[in-house]
Amino acid sequence: MLEKLPDLVGAALRGQRAGLDQTAFVRVPLRAGQGAIEVTSLAFADHAPLPPRFTADGEGHSPPLQWSGVPPGTASLLLIVEDADSPTPHPLVHAIAYDIPADEAYLAEGALNGDAADAGEATGAAPRLGRNSYLRSAWIPPDPPPAHGVHRYAFQLFALGPGVQWSGTPGRDAVLEALAQHALASGCLIGTYERHDTSVRDDDAAAVAVPAPVRPDLGTP
Repeated sequence: MLEKLPDLVGAALRGQRAGLDQTAFVRVPLRAGQGAIEVTSLAFADHAPLPPRFTADGEGHSPPLQWSGVPPGTASLLLIVEDADSPTPHPLVHAIAYDIPADEAYLAEGALNGDAADAGEATGAAPRLGRNSYLRSAWIPPDPPPAHGVHRYAFQLFALGPGVQWSGTPGRDAVLEALAQHALASGCLIGTYERHDTSVRDDDAAAVAVPAPVRPDLGTP
């Protein structure tokens, strides 16, 4: 998949990114409800790096999440996690959790992993999981291509009103359609992660000659 591209390809695609404007949080305008839900995590701050524990370079658990500000009239909650900087036309979906009870206020670490054996420290009832971009009902740990730069992972929570009808296991298109019709409020927390170019070793970089400065007292021959 694109998340495992070689270093040279990642560097070549550095300017190719889906963009935050393609994420569900931006694409579903909710007027006063947009950003009304505060989403936080005990593992990382907004726009701060994700600890490796929650990526493909570590245990790969989904991070713990908390939220507040869910409006009255909410029938259920939905979480969609997207990589805004994937080198694809649309953000890569890392997880979808839907039918989260309206009175729920957190997801434990590992709750999105799907398999109880991989759920880390998850406790309580596991959420219902939709299809990620790999067509699986699970969490895809951040695994950005080396040399592609910083990737922003948007943890987007939506409050939905009554009347949502899910058919089968929803993917991104079904989620966006449901949000356009039933979303009441939203919140977004962004975590970042980057893989540097692994093809350049530290000793190789140090051996690169630095051009000597031009002496101002030397004229042009």
